[in-house]
Amino acid sequence: MDLRRRLAPLPPRSPERRRLMHETARLYGVSAQTLYRVLRQQGQPHTVTRRADRGVPRVLPQGDLHRYLELIAAVKLRTTNRKGRHLSTGEAIRLLEDYGLETPEGRVQAPKGALKTATVNRYLQRWGLDWRTLRREPPAVRFQAQHSNELWQFDISPSDLKHLKVPAWVDATKGPPTLMLYSVVDDRSGVAYQEYHCAYGEDVETALKFLFSAMAPKADARFPFCGRPHALYLDNGPVARSQVFHQVMGYLDIAVQTHLPRGHDGRRTTARAKGKVERPFRTVKEMQETL
Repeated sequence: MDLRRRLAPLPPRSPERRRLMHETARLYGVSAQTLYRVLRQQGQPHTVTRRADRGVPRVLPQGDLHRYLELIAAVKLRTTNRKGRHLSTGEAIRLLEDYGLETPEGRVQAPKGALKTATVNRYLQRWGLDWRTLRREPPAVRFQAQHSNELWQFDISPSDLKHLKVPAWVDATKGPPTLMLYSVVDDRSGVAYQEYHCAYGEDVETALKFLFSAMAPKADARFPFCGRPHALYLDNGPVARSQVFHQVMGYLDIAVQTHLPRGHDGRRTTARAKGKVERPFRTVKEMQETL
């Protein structure tokens, strides 16, 4: 636009026009012919008429093609190894056409010759089903509950205290118990409640006793941590897999949420998921147990 403004007052055959064109072309690293072509194209009207079926597949109905593309994308994603290699689009099409794929809705097999590699790749990218888009990490969003007692984070960690008197209830056949540090943290306020318990691993009965103490009113009125949370967030350990634990939480109308495992595509979905409940462990072990 600046070049067009500087050329406007000059005569058509002026040597100054040629000098401006060559200086501008040299400044931007393009040829003078490219610059002349851009100036000719600028300001010219372009057609706005398009086909009525633009963007609509003509080989197959859109619903059928979208279903086939979902299966092809799933095959490419599921066959991805740790080095990022996976089946090509052509090979996925061959499997879908020659053998079909078993789905929860039944066996799906595409008609022979209806899917072309170029067409499938174009619509995979247009509809956001291509391999790179599906493997893209989701945006990191900081989660925080809106109200206190809406969500508690629960975790168990072995204590660093090793030299303790052996209690009388220790069963010699099971070996020595472990001093475990039980902790819950309110996700909104960050208030933590912790207790020591000797247990054989992550015992469900001990976990329920600890949660009862956490929900019960405290003797110290200055520590108002009590009540029943709406949800409990914990890892996929023995406690979370216990049917007794889920049954008790169901009676208390407390939803149990666990960490999502690593997906089939290799993406990590639980990074830093326990930061709020891990910090109190580090505080106790480094500032109190070391004394």
